Amino acid sequence: MNSVGEACTELKREYDQCFNRWFAEKFLKGESSGDPCGQLFKRYQLCVQKAIKEKDIPIEGLEFMGPSKGKTENSS
Repeated sequence: MNSVGEACTELKREYDQCFNRWFAEKFLKGESSGDPCGQLFKRYQLCVQKAIKEKDIPIEGLEFMGPSKGKTENSS
């Protein structure tokens, strides 16, 4: 599957490969320490954020881009 931004597709492929390799070779065998794909994810995330802005895709109300900065009034 391609990324939302054409320029991000290669970064997505690299991250997916890294994550899948880590998941199969480490995590499923009980080795969950470390974050070998974190830098790839950050580069991909920045690319996607830029593509969303360039394509003027409305994302208000979505929290997939990171944790919300404030708590709702129902939060404790």
